[in-house]
Amino acid sequence: MKSYIVGVGMTKFEKPESRDWQYWDMVKEAGGAALADAGIAYGDVQQVPVGYCFQASTAGQRAVYELGLTGVPVYNVNNNCATGSTALMMARQFVEGGTSDCVLAVGFEKMQRGALGGGADAGADFKTSPVARHYGIMAARHGFEMSPPTAQIFGDAAREHMEKYGTTAAQLAAVGAKNHRHSVNNPYAQFQDAYTVDEILAAKAIHTPLTKLQCSPTSDGAAAAVVVSERFVEERGLGERAVEIVAQAMTTDTEESFASGSCIDVVGQPMSRAAARQVYEASGTGIDGVDVVELHDCFSVNELLTYEALGMCGEGESGKLVESGATTYGGRWVVNPSGGLISKGHPLGATGIAQLAELTWQLRGEAGARQVTGARTGLAHNIGLGGAAVVTMVRRA
Repeated sequence: MKSYIVGVGMTKFEKPESRDWQYWDMVKEAGGAALADAGIAYGDVQQVPVGYCFQASTAGQRAVYELGLTGVPVYNVNNNCATGSTALMMARQFVEGGTSDCVLAVGFEKMQRGALGGGADAGADFKTSPVARHYGIMAARHGFEMSPPTAQIFGDAAREHMEKYGTTAAQLAAVGAKNHRHSVNNPYAQFQDAYTVDEILAAKAIHTPLTKLQCSPTSDGAAAAVVVSERFVEERGLGERAVEIVAQAMTTDTEESFASGSCIDVVGQPMSRAAARQVYEASGTGIDGVDVVELHDCFSVNELLTYEALGMCGEGESGKLVESGATTYGGRWVVNPSGGLISKGHPLGATGIAQLAELTWQLRGEAGARQVTGARTGLAHNIGLGGAAVVTMVRRA
């Protein structure tokens, strides 16, 4: 069975505590927008997976009760930074499995200011943390410094890439420059300022070689998507709005993630490569058939690692790829037209669904000044340390 996205919505992603609202206010705004976009009522929804990391159990119910009290099942989903795409994957599985014709996937986060620690609920003691093995690999090779743990493990991956392949600090900064430039045209983005490569290099160092303008910020926000069956599309006459989920895959860590002792592997490149391969095989379409990509640039280095994992370039060639202009307007692909996590923001539970919101707008031709001309096929990549990687291919129906 096929599944389609027929409605999307999101709030503006904002700096924590910059707006006087609760997480249920965010979900009411984003979920209401998605339902309105689809032209349906909450009463049409049969199941609701809700993703978040930092709120209490059953916060999903509290959030969606603002949309209606219909008694439908609500599932609380937590998969670190891949939480939103995990909720969306559940929605797709409900539809393609034939158990539901209309599912609302929701993701939200209300975060605290300051750097994110070692993953959602990692706690102060990394020995008992779900990501203890990952940080153990990092510490064994690079030590453990005072910089924020997530910036440290990705920054150490950047150092390894530079040492192994000759990647430069300027190439890493080029990722930040591109994504900040893209966000200027996105009203939903937390940041909407453009910066040069030199300005990004001169910004405050977080964990060398990463500077502040190459790191995704903590954010408040929500996103939602209505996922429906082919029957629902036909019965409601939604063909003009429908974007097909062509293929989707989730992978988790394997022995390859830890065997090398490399932070490049620990932060998820093998997972991403495996998920992409499964999607390409299932869809019959490779990366050359994709027009627009929303990928998980939690730090600039992860965009480079993901280029390689998705097959956009050879191993070690990602620095040259971004420097060539191949991943921006006028290039081979447009990557992160939304501004990506670096500039759009990163409320963990909402990120994966927000990526699909952007792709849906792009494939419908509704992205305004950031529209990718002629976009017909999109690819989303969302990753969570600890770990999960979700890759989703969508196409205009």
